[in-house]
Amino acid sequence: MMSAVLRVTVSSLIFTALLAAQVPRNRAPLPNEQWVKLFNGKDLTGWVPVGHEKWTVEDGTIHGQGVTKEYGYLETEKSYKDFWLSIRFKCEDDGNSGVYFHTTFKPGTVDVDKGMQFEIDRTLDHHTGGLYGDNRGWIAWPSPEYEQVLRPTDWNEFLLKVEGNHMVAILNGITILDFTDPSPKSSDGAIALQLHSGGEGNMRFKDIYLRDLSVR
Repeated sequence: MMSAVLRVTVSSLIFTALLAAQVPRNRAPLPNEQWVKLFNGKDLTGWVPVGHEKWTVEDGTIHGQGVTKEYGYLETEKSYKDFWLSIRFKCEDDGNSGVYFHTTFKPGTVDVDKGMQFEIDRTLDHHTGGLYGDNRGWIAWPSPEYEQVLRPTDWNEFLLKVEGNHMVAILNGITILDFTDPSPKSSDGAIALQLHSGGEGNMRFKDIYLRDLSVR
């Protein structure tokens, strides 16, 4: 029988070999081989406010507050096509929010020219994880049994996958949406955090990481 020490040694060697096989040698990893931090936890470097809502950084989180009756967004400076996005969010109050992608805005306005969002709303039956936008209204939403996966007063983990016309939303470790769009309208653009119109938005976001699959 293999001793405990030997088992540990063999396991360590196997893990080291697997790790070595995945790490590129003599070159830096390509963007699609690594996760990149989109929020540094200190300020809004790399992000641009759209509209007049209040976006601040507090205790390592992005705090978005609705202070007008208009929509408000915080968009990335860069555009992304195919990607995986990992983000944690907390609903501080009732109100609608979301994570937009492939987004552009009409110049000088908060009007979305193109792009869709993964919905965020802690109110029951408001379809968190559903897809909305591109001037088509609701495109898809999770089955009813997934409506209570969201933690209404605590932090939630979102893993959002966008690959071509295939979109996946994984909330708190559970796949709540897996949708292939038969008629996509947008394919590239910024990622944007949203505060819905009405002045009720009160959201926190943190631990925002992206794996860019568009760069080969």
